[in-house]
Amino acid sequence: MNAIEQRTIADFGEQWTRHPENAGVYASDDMLADLCAPLLDPAELRGLSVADVGSGAGRTAIMLARRGAKVTAIEPSSAFDVLQRNTAGLDIRCLRLRGEEIPADGFDLVTSFGVIHHIPDPAPTMRAIFDSLRPGGRVLIWVYGREGNGLYLSIFGPLRAITTRLPHRVLSGLCWLLGGIASAYGCVAERLPLPMANYFRRVFMQMPADVRRLIIYDQLNPAWAKYYRREEVEQLLADAGFSDIRLHHRHGYSWTAIGTKP
Repeated sequence: MNAIEQRTIADFGEQWTRHPENAGVYASDDMLADLCAPLLDPAELRGLSVADVGSGAGRTAIMLARRGAKVTAIEPSSAFDVLQRNTAGLDIRCLRLRGEEIPADGFDLVTSFGVIHHIPDPAPTMRAIFDSLRPGGRVLIWVYGREGNGLYLSIFGPLRAITTRLPHRVLSGLCWLLGGIASAYGCVAERLPLPMANYFRRVFMQMPADVRRLIIYDQLNPAWAKYYRREEVEQLLADAGFSDIRLHHRHGYSWTAIGTKP
């Protein structure tokens, strides 16, 4: 594990220790449906053995378990204790492992939402996910997209060169300021066809103010973040061995992708 991967894991450990809550629309059935649609109907989850790679504070694992899945939550960071507390009493097994260490347990489905784009070399993780699935099992990932993010990247790309080096306490303070600016932008985007207006209307402005700040923190904190083009996502899954690969351009700014193990 190289230095930037170690730092990214440490950053997320700090992040989810500081922000351990999973509540409201942020962790709702509607949010799960939004993350899965139109590639997977959450009703299909009941009774499935599902592994979630990069579970953080447990948001996705909890949403999956509520829909009747038997979940294995994979998390390598110091937030593992938070994950265990948040998932206590649910049908969720927690393992403190990196993505490439996922056990080959013959899962029906492996999910990884908002994680792959923070791994400098995701190929070993994707191959391990492939090996962990039963034949006919599927992977469902969500990653940042390059397409539709031009304005965002022109602003936040240079800003990340600074924020990834800030102490967490300072970054949290900055997110209060940026949260107000983003919320004002969202109010205008509800009326005008601004860049990323669909995301602001359907996702960002549906969140309470503290979750909006967390979303911004999540964008500015990790040491590594990649914004994928469509063909890069397709190639990532194909190189790992997946077939029947389908993609959805979620809210015009990110990619959800699903693939099947032959």
